[in-house]
Amino acid sequence: MNKQAERPPRDRLVLEYSLEAPPEKVWRALSVPELREQWLPTGDLAQAEPLAATPGEAVSYRLRDDQPPFLESVVTLQIVPDAGGGSLLRIIHQLDAANDGPPTVMRAA
Repeated sequence: MNKQAERPPRDRLVLEYSLEAPPEKVWRALSVPELREQWLPTGDLAQAEPLAATPGEAVSYRLRDDQPPFLESVVTLQIVPDAGGGSLLRIIHQLDAANDGPPTVMRAA
């Protein structure tokens, strides 16, 4: 039997960053609107309120492109404490499925 390495899903992009800041400080930067605005402006969001949040661990926002066709996606920011007192910030950018929209309805003339 030939085992192949599991391939990551093609509908998302995962980035990881090691930060010297403790998880509590990173959480504030992600969850306090005035701080989040510095690196993730409200204008880039489809809605300013998070879709989901687990305090101190993860928060998800819906993004919207600023140009037509104004595609939307979800970005989830996860914080994992590291052994040295810093944080691992994992950014998961999930694309909406191309056929995930409402069905097309046609009417006879």
